Amino acid sequence: MGGSLRSKVSAEMKKQSVGDYLRSGLRRIREFAHGPAREPVPPPRIGLALGGGFARGIAHLGVLRVLEDAGIRVDFLAGTSVGALIAAAYASGAPVEAISKRAMATSFRDFARWSLSRYGLASNERLSRFVYEFCGVHSIEEMKRPLAICSVDLLTGEPYYFTKGDLGIALRASCAYPGLFQPVEYEGRVLVDGFLTGPVPVEAARMLGAEVVIAVYLGMTGPAPRPKHMGEVLWRSFAIMQQQALERRDRSADVLISPEVRDFAWDDFTRTGEMVAAGEAAARAALPRISELLQPPAAPLARQSSAPRPA
Repeated sequence: MGGSLRSKVSAEMKKQSVGDYLRSGLRRIREFAHGPAREPVPPPRIGLALGGGFARGIAHLGVLRVLEDAGIRVDFLAGTSVGALIAAAYASGAPVEAISKRAMATSFRDFARWSLSRYGLASNERLSRFVYEFCGVHSIEEMKRPLAICSVDLLTGEPYYFTKGDLGIALRASCAYPGLFQPVEYEGRVLVDGFLTGPVPVEAARMLGAEVVIAVYLGMTGPAPRPKHMGEVLWRSFAIMQQQALERRDRSADVLISPEVRDFAWDDFTRTGEMVAAGEAAARAALPRISELLQPPAAPLARQSSAPRPA
């Protein structure tokens, strides 16, 4: 009885080992033909770098709306000046529509007041309270998505990126347009608008970890109307500098979106809908290139056998 049982168990083990051997052999054949099975490749992490442009920055909202509608998630945000304001609001979790409504109701006195000094015509101290109330947070660490806010140190000429700390101070520094707003002093630095070292903060987005960077540039895209006052003269002069810098250097962004906003005034918050539409149009034109960059790598070709074909 015991011997019979041992014989049955031995036979079952032999059958199992033969089955395992056949399955293993089949797996090796498949790997030879198609290569070993691979885990799905995750899509590249996307960074959005938003440039400055005063009220023209509202066009950034149109870009965000198109990306959302296309199902493209932004993993990292970097911004300069008004681009930093939009980036901060979006990184805090605010919906695009809510940001648009707030922009439409915004005026210069909401974030600045005229305060003539030897360093500028106005102070942007009010901006801190403005962003605290809208974003509902006080520090960059509280953001729902990683954020970099860009400024420039006037003493060293180097860019300075806020990735932590007080949100209000960071945005005030990034929005301190030279000649208009007084610089912001922070930890021994004298900080102004980040556009001086780059039209869009692509480097900051990559620093956060972005593998694909979409940049939105709101500078010159053609001839502009005749300036009406000193503010527009300054804006136009700096825009020319930015455009020349953009053309001289290699464009480090993977996708560059340039909404047509040259006809909008620097403080024209009342035309929010038109500027959002300009951002949407430019973003839609860029979607094919963005989709191409987000495609997973092509699967390897099946290996060809070196054995001679039968005659």
